[in-house]
Parts: sequence; C-alpha cells; structure tokens
Amino acid sequence: MPPETELRVKQEVSEHRLPASLQMLRNEHAELACVLRAMKRMLDRGPDDEPERFFDLLRAMLFYIDELPEKLHHPKESDFLFPQLLRVAPQLFPDVEKLEKEHVRGDALVRSLQHNLIAWEMMGEPRRAAFNEAAYEYIAYYQAHMQHEESVIFPAAARLLRAEDWKRIDAAFGLGYATLPGKPPTQNGYERLYFKIMAGAAAEPHRPEQTAQSLA
Repeated sequence: MPPETELRVKQEVSEHRLPASLQMLRNEHAELACVLRAMKRMLDRGPDDEPERFFDLLRAMLFYIDELPEKLHHPKESDFLFPQLLRVAPQLFPDVEKLEKEHVRGDALVRSLQHNLIAWEMMGEPRRAAFNEAAYEYIAYYQAHMQHEESVIFPAAARLLRAEDWKRIDAAFGLGYATLPGKPPTQNGYERLYFKIMAGAAAEPHRPEQTAQSLA
C-alpha cells in the first residue's frame, strides 16, 4: 500500500467509529502489548532476590501469550476477518499470507520460550542468556506483527468492508473474548489472568484506547 494511501486510510478510520469486532481485535492487541511490555521490564530487571515470584510470573505471561492468540485471537482473524477482506481486496493476499505464517511461527516460538524458561529455572544462570535473547526476539517479533495488522489490515478492513460484512463478522465474534468498552469482563478466565499478571508485574492495566503501536 503506497504511503499516501495508508495515511488517507488511517485518517478515514480515525474519523469513524470502528466496527465492534475490529475494536475487539484492537483491544486484544492492547492487552497482549501490555503483557509483552511488562515481560520486557521484568527481563531488564532480572529476578533479583525474588526468583520464585519472578519465574512464576514469567510462566503466567508465557501461558497467556500462548493461549490467548492461539485459541481466541488468531482464529478470529484467520477464519473470519481475513477471508472477508481478501474477498474485496485480493491485492492484500501477500500481507495476509505473511501474517498467517507468523501466526504459526509465533506459536512455535512461545513453546520454545517455555522450555528455555524451565531450563533457566532448573539449570541456573548458564541458561539465562539463551532465554533472554529468545524472549527479546519474540517481543520484537510480535510487536511488528501487531503493528502490521493495525497499520495495513485493520484500516483496509474498516474502509472496504460493508455493513453486512461486519454484521457477519460481529456475529461470529459474539462468543469470543475481549474487553469491549461498556461490557463487563468475560468469565472465561483470561481477563482474570490478565489483571493478575499486570498486578504481579506492578504495571497499570491498559486503557481501551491503547494499541500495539504504543509499544515503541
């Protein structure tokens, strides 16, 4: 997408209220962004004199970023948003193909991180550098992934999909997870886990308007 077109799309999106399902995806990005940001702060700080708390919290973070995207977030994109968008904007196929490959690779990266964290906890300091290097790489990787979706895919969807398209997507998202403005937290456990993680990391929970682009 040419820069001038992307800028115009962003301006158009900012002037209109986003469809509920698109706002749901952005809210999930925001929560994932907060967890990634908290993880980076923890890695920068290290375990200090509270290794048990440190490793417990990192395990919870890795569980969250493994479960939420794979089970709830990515299926919404892959099964509903992307197909609808490609129907009206086939020129975005290279972007969608890249994002789908990143979904698969991201899952494998998180599983590797979980293994490396156990290795560090069980085997001690010699395994710390390997985990930290992989974790920083993953954080940057997923930041870039979310920013790609929010700067290219989401604005295009908001501009090109029709009201009846959004009705179908909204209906499909009806059983999904997100903290939509004005709605109470869902009871599937992810919302509670998110706030538990953020409280444990001594970080403020995200505001609804935060997006992946605030990670920079």
